[in-house]
Amino acid sequence: MVLARALLHPAPKPLVFVLSLLPFAWLVYGAFADKLGANPAEYLSRATGDWTLRFLCLTLAVTPLRVMAKLPTLQRFRRMLGLFTYFYVFLHFLTWAWFDQGLDPGEMGKDIAKRPFILVGFLSFLLLTPLAATSFNRAVKAMGAKRWQALHRIVYAIPFTAILHFFWMRAGKNDFAEVAVYAAILAVLLGWRVREALRRRKGVGVAARAQATSRPS
Repeated sequence: MVLARALLHPAPKPLVFVLSLLPFAWLVYGAFADKLGANPAEYLSRATGDWTLRFLCLTLAVTPLRVMAKLPTLQRFRRMLGLFTYFYVFLHFLTWAWFDQGLDPGEMGKDIAKRPFILVGFLSFLLLTPLAATSFNRAVKAMGAKRWQALHRIVYAIPFTAILHFFWMRAGKNDFAEVAVYAAILAVLLGWRVREALRRRKGVGVAARAQATSRPS
């Protein structure tokens, strides 16, 4: 297949890397060129949060697209997209910690304890951190494949905390349109995984019963 061969070419990975950095490049340019509006801190916080959700959706979309399109070569981009998810959530965390809290750990702790949407946002950041830290081949070898896979199943909890953070953040403005869009996308991506898991479990059960009935009595 032409597309499968094209995805194996060395060029797509650097291209995806550069494209993934473009939002960050725009934010840096906008900050220095004074193009982030009347409240640059709020703009940066909103933009980095949005790009975190977008990259989370892209990362979770890789496996369904790989399976449905029969393009196993898509898998080689999932780690990079996952790391960019963490890159943007770290920037999102940094804008809050720096501009809102002045990098004061005491004030940060008080804000986390006081505001539920900050708490679940911080929880999302904490859940993503071990995934980013163990996303390299050495970590897989050191932990063993089973433990590594078990740890990385945390990713399926992150959409819930991320959407809840976004929902509570928008609740003050009573603006839920974007929340609904992201929630729908993430629900489809997680629903596909649930369906595939049930299908595999059913297949294993059918195979086990067939094997049992085929044994001589």
